[in-house]
Order: sequence, then C-alpha cells, then structure tokens
Amino acid sequence: MNAERHPLLRHLVRPSPVGKRPQVSFIVCTRDRAAVLEACIDSIRVACAAHPAFAAELVVVDNGSRDGTAEYLASAATISDIAVTAISEPRAGLAAARNAGLARARGRVLVFVDDDCRLDRNYLIDLERHYASGEKWLIRGGRVEIGDERDLPFTIKRCDKHERLTRAVHPGGFVLGCNMTMHRDVAALIGPFDERFGAGGSLRSAEDTDYLVRAMLAGMAVEYVPDMTIFHHHGRRGRKAVDRLHRDYHFGNGALCLKHMRRAPFLLRHFYWAMRAAMRELIGGPFFDQELRLSHWPIVLMNLAGAAKFALLVLAGRPNRQAQRVQETIEASAEASAR
Repeated sequence: MNAERHPLLRHLVRPSPVGKRPQVSFIVCTRDRAAVLEACIDSIRVACAAHPAFAAELVVVDNGSRDGTAEYLASAATISDIAVTAISEPRAGLAAARNAGLARARGRVLVFVDDDCRLDRNYLIDLERHYASGEKWLIRGGRVEIGDERDLPFTIKRCDKHERLTRAVHPGGFVLGCNMTMHRDVAALIGPFDERFGAGGSLRSAEDTDYLVRAMLAGMAVEYVPDMTIFHHHGRRGRKAVDRLHRDYHFGNGALCLKHMRRAPFLLRHFYWAMRAAMRELIGGPFFDQELRLSHWPIVLMNLAGAAKFALLVLAGRPNRQAQRVQETIEASAEASAR
C-alpha cells in the first residue's frame, strides 16, 4: 500500500509552497513516558541549535498517555525554538503512532527517534552530510549507543563500518527503528507501517523490520552509517526485561517471515540457520548473544508462535474467541519453552 492509496499519507506526494517545508522532521512516538520524553526533546533542540541552517520540525505523537504528557507537550510547544506539532493518536500501537506522525510530517527527510533516546549534538550535521549526495531511494539508520552504563547492552548498534543490507543478513536490527531515517518520497512509495506489527500491536514488534523488507522488495537500499549517533536510555537492567524483549522481537520476526514468504524467501533461510544454531547449542555451541547469554531457542520457538499468530490474523481478520484461545495457548506454550 503506497501513499497515493492511503488517505492519511497523501500529503507526502503533494508539493508544498517553496520555502514552507522544513528540511527535516523528527517523529517521536510516546506513551506514559513524560520524564524521558523531556530529555529526548531537549536533545533534539540542542542538535537543531548546533546546526540552525538545517531547518527542522518536531512531530510528537501521544499514543494514549495518562501521565501528563499532553500537558507537557502543550507547554513545550510554546517555548520551543523549533516548530513542535503534538498529535493525539488513541489507537494503541507503535505502528499506528508512527503512521499518525507520517500524516503530519512536512520535512524533506523524516527521522524516527524513540522517546527514550537522546541525540548527539552533531546529529543534524551528520544527517545533512549523508543526504547531501542526492541519493534518496534508501532507508538509512545511524549508530545507537547505550545511554546509561547501568543498562544492559541490548537494543544498541555500535558497528564502526558503513554497511548496506544484503539478503545474507537478517534485516532485524540492521537499522534500528529508534534511529531510522528516509526521504519523504521513500515513505510515499512504501506507504504506512503495518499496524499489526510493533509494540502494542498484535504481533508485538518488527514494524521497523517489515518496513526494511518492503524497501528491499521495492528495489531500495538499506544503509547503516556509524555516525548519526543517538544514545538509548532503555532502562532495562534486569534479565527478565531483556528476555521478554528478546522473545517479543522474534515473535514479530516469525510473523514477518510468513508475511513475506513468497516475495522474500531468504527470510526462511535465516529461520533455518537459527534452528541449526539452536541444535548446536545442545552440544555446546555458541549462544545467540554471548555477552548476555541469550539462546537461539527462544528465536526458533517465538518465530513459530509469531507465524501462527500472523496466519490467524490473515485467516480470521480479527480472531474469534475460539481462535483467540487457541492462539493464546500457542503463545503461552512457546514462551514457557523459551524461558
């Protein structure tokens, strides 16, 4: 589904009056995180002040907060030195919130930043340099560092090499959704995020990975650059929180594999490799993440559960009670085995 067929995103392909469009739109989605959101917005304002020639706007999507986020945003908009647009999106789910942000963003380049992240002050300088080449038919992501040394080293990307995604590499985590950028024409072509995916959605995660796969299938590059740095203050310091997120990621990836099975069969190859690595673990083979001791087995089991959930969503549209009970049993069994 592209922007021309999706009424919320039609503005992406409409020309704006000369001089009226900002060069970059930061899109931040949030829910009940007013404390960390303030630090995120402050870091964006600092980065914009460090490079004022690159005109920017901030679009913040409040996805049903009940902690005073709306009041904070109203106050922040009145004192901000960059344009701030606050949107209320009551439909639950990160993908729905991101689509609401896309529907209001006016910038030439769109930047998705999570509310628990903070920009390096040179972020806009790096961003402008990369987009100065004029190459626009790609999705580009930057470096994600740990924001607090007390947090576990998860949901970060510290690679020092400039890379482009190939089918030999699983797209999950190649570019992280907390630091993902694209030209507005890319969003217009690919269309909205699939709202079945992502935190708060039926499939829990992978709305960003689904977008990367759709870009690849449209013939676009997916690129990682070792600058354009953000610092992720995710707050996960206990093993239980990391294990849960590890399972959720691979639940979404299993659904992704089934969704794109015909057009992107290379995703099945990655499932095969995960299964083979899990079998090797039984005889002393390496873990998926040696530092955090994350096993391959949750990947395999949650991939299967996520694929089953996607199949039910497709077949039923909205699962009936009996199908829902079956799916809940599948998910519970997979999670119990994955622990």
